[in-house]
Amino acid sequence: MTDDDGPAIDPDEYEDVWVFVEEHDGDVMPVSWELLAEAKALAETTGDDLVALTIGEDLDDVAEEAIARGADRVLVADDPVFEPYRADPYGEQFRAMVEDRKPSIVLIGGTHTGRDFAGRVAVPAHAGLTADVTEIDVDDEGVLQARRPAFGGDILATILCEEHRPQMATIRPGVFEAAEPDPDRIDSDAGEIVDVEVVVDEDDAVSEVLEREVGETADITEADRIVAVGHGVEGDLGPARELAEAIDAELAASRAAVDEGWIDGARQVGQTGKTVRPELYVAVGISGAIQHVEGMNKSDTVVAINDDPNAPIFDHADYGIVGDLFEVCPALVERLETEPIGEVVQ
Repeated sequence: MTDDDGPAIDPDEYEDVWVFVEEHDGDVMPVSWELLAEAKALAETTGDDLVALTIGEDLDDVAEEAIARGADRVLVADDPVFEPYRADPYGEQFRAMVEDRKPSIVLIGGTHTGRDFAGRVAVPAHAGLTADVTEIDVDDEGVLQARRPAFGGDILATILCEEHRPQMATIRPGVFEAAEPDPDRIDSDAGEIVDVEVVVDEDDAVSEVLEREVGETADITEADRIVAVGHGVEGDLGPARELAEAIDAELAASRAAVDEGWIDGARQVGQTGKTVRPELYVAVGISGAIQHVEGMNKSDTVVAINDDPNAPIFDHADYGIVGDLFEVCPALVERLETEPIGEVVQ
């Protein structure tokens, strides 16, 4: 191993599975609880503790919920310097904790925040980092198997980090299911909350937030209902948008529609986009390529609208409508004006 590869490490010195619980203004990103549930299985396999880590201000409620959702221990870095989020204080605090406590596996949600600061931890700590992961497992030696789309989503590549620790991964939101909290874990002192030393202060920060503006693009991974468009809409989003408004759904798209520039990339569903699991997913003019299906196949109910009766999307739909979307969508909107959505879907 060369000097550029970083110092040699002994994997036996590293233990525990960490999950970063991302919090902003009291709200926890749902992917945090998804990761905590999935990481519990990893920790049971390796025999390690499941450790939640949260950084921010006024985190008592967040820490208790992490215990209720299965964490054996919660590390809390609580200080005003962390609100609002900035990459340099977060990254420095996280790196110091990683180097001091030596976790074996660290899982971070693939949110804007997670992707922003993960590299600030991995590079100086000489850790291995895999981005945009959709599946995780661990072998008998404790090596994390992080799987992510490659070659434009045509394959899933398994990334191993055998010579560096910790093994880090940013995980795509929506690919796992969060477990419900168990209040009895708090009452029975099933977990431990640890206040850690805050190693940064405002004088150390190289950035300053002057103003914040919240964009209008919704996070489709949190939507209960989605209407997604594909190449078949031919650039006319009107019928699909009206249907989405009628059922109070978010608008999403396949990669083909995004590549054409018809809709923002933040709304793309699929292996190279986002993974969603809504109660209702309506695919409008989407052929059903496997890359797209991988992003929505955990939806509770799928309705497909396509004029090609042989479109693969029908193989993954609970209800299929073979017809011209420019006629079907307005007809559905008209029915929804007088009938409940449940009756229309059936």
